[in-house]
Amino acid sequence: MATNQSELDSFRLFPSTDDNKTQLGLSFLDDSPEKPPLPLPPPCLEVLLSEVSSSIKPTFEPVNFDGLTLLKGRVSTHEVFALSNSDLVPGKYEGGLKLWEGSLDLIKTLQLEMECGNLSLVGKKVLELGCGHGLPGIFSCLQGASCVHFQDFNSEVLQCLTIPNVVANLPVKSESLSSEVRFFAGDWSEVHQILPNLQTDDLDSNCSSGANSSFGYDVILMAETVYSISTLPALYQLIKKCISHPHGVVYMAAKKYYFGVGGGSRRFISLVEKDDVMVASLIAEVGGGSSNVREVWKLQFK
Repeated sequence: MATNQSELDSFRLFPSTDDNKTQLGLSFLDDSPEKPPLPLPPPCLEVLLSEVSSSIKPTFEPVNFDGLTLLKGRVSTHEVFALSNSDLVPGKYEGGLKLWEGSLDLIKTLQLEMECGNLSLVGKKVLELGCGHGLPGIFSCLQGASCVHFQDFNSEVLQCLTIPNVVANLPVKSESLSSEVRFFAGDWSEVHQILPNLQTDDLDSNCSSGANSSFGYDVILMAETVYSISTLPALYQLIKKCISHPHGVVYMAAKKYYFGVGGGSRRFISLVEKDDVMVASLIAEVGGGSSNVREVWKLQFK
């Protein structure tokens, strides 16, 4: 994959000073007992393709993946949320307008998995969690997935960025697109309530030996979703509610550690291993120094 660093937004989730924590709404990094509660998450809802923003128009840039070129839109957080471009505000905005490196690592890994015969997306039901730009989901559409559902915390991200990206990369209004494409906004603790084709609200319904494999998603994709330690349990429970049993698979791209908040791929994998329902395999490692190692993991049922 040939991608210039300038094509990516720099990773600036975690400022170094207490003043910046307060300014950016990152007060949860402060150890003082007087921490205000996080605001309630936005409501869970489906965003229709026709609900694309008419007032905010992304500019598009090409991103190359070993012969495949996708377009990625760029919009500013100031335009959409009235925030500076470096802002992350828990409970309000979770960085969905930035293109993180993990999304590109994930697509490259999916390409390799397909080349090695370890993965086919043809006819598969795919869910991309924390989609942002939605490039891995768009890649899945191009590889013949029967349905691709995009989820992000903010409906504004879907309206102003994800849907324009899908429209720019796919013939969404043409009969030649075989994938069912839908968009869902909401917090990981609640969004399962509006996702289609899930068997039940029972946390372990898809983990039981009698679960019907026609329910749930065959492939779940997620990139840079495990930076916040406080959200890891909800994310893992959501995966168990959504994944098809027994052959569903999860591909997760993330940094090994997100310094400052305790999250990272290894912390999430530890949660998975303690649950002892799924097995995790490291299938790709990207980057040099120990402070910036990026990984791609594959999760499957035991």
